[in-house]
Amino acid sequence: MIPLRRAVRSAALALLSVPVALTLTAAPASADPRERSQTDTGTDAAAARARRMLGQLKVARPLSIRGYSHRRFQPRWAHHKGACDAREMVLARDGRGVRRDRKCRAIRGRWYSPYEGKWFRSERLLDVDHVVPLAYAWRSGARRWSQAKRRAFANDLTRPELVTVSHSMNIAKGGQGPQSWRPPRRAYWCRYATSWITVKHHYRLFVTRSERVALRNMLRTCR
Repeated sequence: MIPLRRAVRSAALALLSVPVALTLTAAPASADPRERSQTDTGTDAAAARARRMLGQLKVARPLSIRGYSHRRFQPRWAHHKGACDAREMVLARDGRGVRRDRKCRAIRGRWYSPYEGKWFRSERLLDVDHVVPLAYAWRSGARRWSQAKRRAFANDLTRPELVTVSHSMNIAKGGQGPQSWRPPRRAYWCRYATSWITVKHHYRLFVTRSERVALRNMLRTCR
């Protein structure tokens, strides 16, 4: 009788352990699936292209901030589609289940802020960040541009210059470059660096020596 009881007890313990195993192997659902697909697929190739582009950028000292203001890039949020300006276009692009009013303003949805890896349900807690800040672009060569080119830069929906982030992250970043500020979420460094380099390469903006070093270090996180 003893061996039989031990066999029954072992079988019961085995059945009880099944749900625990399933729970431990479940994948987390906190990150945006679109971001995982964009960063995990072809990351090596994207990083290699970014390194080549970075090597092609002119290295120089930053220009003076004198004369800069947001007005130099106005209208910063130009209309792209009817009543929709660039900001609302980005919110609609980056969000999930976004609903807009007649003036194209987002009134409902879910947004993922990749800088810190958090979801938000209120548009009031969000900003559309210029990956290369306007003030930083000014000191990297944009002060020599025409008003039309600066406007195109500030409203560019083709290059990875505009991204939805939390208001707190946008404030923390300010007009700083990667040598002074990086997203607190290290997993986003690769994407951040490749986006920064892509924008600067397209617009032929130069980099400083410390900026180039910081971007190279961030590209090392690409896997």
